[in-house]
Amino acid sequence: MANQRNLVRILGMGYVIIFVVANIIGSGVYKKIAPMAAELQSPGWIIMAWIVAGIITLFGALSNAEVAGLLADTGGDFVYLKKIYNRFFAFLYGWSLFAVIQTATISSLAYVFTQSLNSIIPIPDIFPSLQNFSLGGVFFPFQDFGIKLVAISLILLLTIVNISGLKSGAGVSKFLFFMVCAGLLVIIVFGLNSPSAKPLNHIFDRTLSTGTVTISSFFTAMLAAFFAYQGWISVGFIGGEVKNPKKNIPRGIIIGTFIVIVVYLLANITYLSLLSIPQLTSINDSGNQIAAVEAVKSFWGNGGVLFISLLILVTTLGCTNASILTGARPYYAMSREHLFFSGIGRLNKKNVPGNSLLWQGIWASVLVLSGTFDQLTDMVVFAVFIFYGATSLGVIILRRRMPDAHRPYKVWGYPVVPVIYILFCIGLFINTFITRPREAAIGLVLILTGVPVYFLLQRRHQNKK
Repeated sequence: MANQRNLVRILGMGYVIIFVVANIIGSGVYKKIAPMAAELQSPGWIIMAWIVAGIITLFGALSNAEVAGLLADTGGDFVYLKKIYNRFFAFLYGWSLFAVIQTATISSLAYVFTQSLNSIIPIPDIFPSLQNFSLGGVFFPFQDFGIKLVAISLILLLTIVNISGLKSGAGVSKFLFFMVCAGLLVIIVFGLNSPSAKPLNHIFDRTLSTGTVTISSFFTAMLAAFFAYQGWISVGFIGGEVKNPKKNIPRGIIIGTFIVIVVYLLANITYLSLLSIPQLTSINDSGNQIAAVEAVKSFWGNGGVLFISLLILVTTLGCTNASILTGARPYYAMSREHLFFSGIGRLNKKNVPGNSLLWQGIWASVLVLSGTFDQLTDMVVFAVFIFYGATSLGVIILRRRMPDAHRPYKVWGYPVVPVIYILFCIGLFINTFITRPREAAIGLVLILTGVPVYFLLQRRHQNKK
């Protein structure tokens, strides 16, 4: 029997903005400045890298907002790519999300949360005698098993919260959003006004002419910043549950992205006023220190370490929840189009895609056990820009194909803004193949594993007719 339930549009503009910000602000705001400092050796150039990465992100968001305004529906870019190109290309995007991109992101966030919790309340090791047990010498499921078990418990707990209803998941995100914003505001205000803070002209005075900055080093540093800006695109996934989505989603994407850019700039200016470049470089070299922790420690001591550790906990918790809530929607939309397993296209009694949420949680938990989620995201994240660039190219295609269609929002600076973002996506893709050919090749293979799955699903659907 066909499922007759429909998604309910209960999320207004405020929630769209919350989900944009919550999907972006994870661990990057606390730690990415250290590798950037090691690369650029200049406070001014670090801030410049954040600004340029923010502008490019905004260009992508502006381009995506026009497409969202025209085509907004549950599934986000899956829906857009299907309309602009074809079902096969859209499926590869959705398959990539489920196989690695979204699920590995959830795994990674949950793991960072648990590591932060472990620094406050030590988590006992479980099955230490099985630490060296491996599957093919590649996967070590029982390494740090205590931490992995807590991370899996977090994923499944948040999955259950979101299965219980959209309001439950959205309410958790709203609460955590305000806690994160308040915490970052406290760090910025107290940090910039602490006796140990250097004046702001220390950051901007003559620093653009110092260091040994090259185009390559600036681009590498900008990629670190760009990683921290990722996540805004996920809000399009919940298009079927947003009130007046063709207006609220474009506006929410733009406002939310702009808020994050401002927050990131203020936070990193604060870190630079409290820590020197040698200190930040040392933090990066240590491998187990976080820049924000050291910055707060400089003016609040050990009490500050506890505060920032709790804030990182809340931030990663909020980002994990937002990723789980939004991430399950594309698979639901794919299933409704007979492009994914049929059971995932059903809504539960709370009018949310419960099966989609459940299978997403199970696979993300498997990735936690594998311990390879960070490697997987490193291998595939570059390839997702193929799809991001394709969506921006869709602005140009749809302007030609549907010139008279009503567009609640038209991208500012057309066609320059989408073209710049498209060129950046192409440059990132090519640069990854040049600098990290092994990871790029494996990432592409992981995405292409969806090809046989696509034809299998198509054959099964044809046989049922």
